Amino acid sequence: MAFTLSLGSEAPDFSLRATDGNTYSLKDFADVKVLVIFFTCNHCPYVIGSDEVTRQTVENFELKGVKFIGINSNSPNTYEEDSFENMVKRMKQYNFPWLYLYDETQDIARAYGALKTPHFFVFNEERKLVYTGRGVDNPRDASKITVNDLENALEELLAGKEITNSITNPIGCNVKWDGKDAHWMPPEACDLV
Repeated sequence: MAFTLSLGSEAPDFSLRATDGNTYSLKDFADVKVLVIFFTCNHCPYVIGSDEVTRQTVENFELKGVKFIGINSNSPNTYEEDSFENMVKRMKQYNFPWLYLYDETQDIARAYGALKTPHFFVFNEERKLVYTGRGVDNPRDASKITVNDLENALEELLAGKEITNSITNPIGCNVKWDGKDAHWMPPEACDLV
């Protein structure tokens, strides 16, 4: 069985606290046309390098009924920067236009099969997975981006078209699993394509 959610899978539910002080679950977004859930963190250079590109994507699509939720599943025992307190500080500093949730148990990262930070999952109105993978082809250095797979997928989905590239390999740092070496990945976790 694949580690990462397969296309057509339903979005796994969650109940996670956010940096805004509230706790959210899937039902809180029932009226949203398209839901983008992405696994991210505070310290990863691929996240830091592409956060402003992700911000632009959110701003381009939020008025079209697309909601973005960032989830940090990294263990603060691996990188203290990824603690919930530091998530709150980072959101205050950068005022990102997405909700930022904390997956303290890492159960949600396992449920979705998050491989890297960042790793994007796009769900349609029925909350079926229609795209998984990277946001862009060079998240570490925005000046070298040549393709924005996430925006392409969202544009095709909203236009009622089939998504041309529905699976791409996420590019970034692996999720930091608690009690494991910083570079450890579950044995069944591998590239998507």
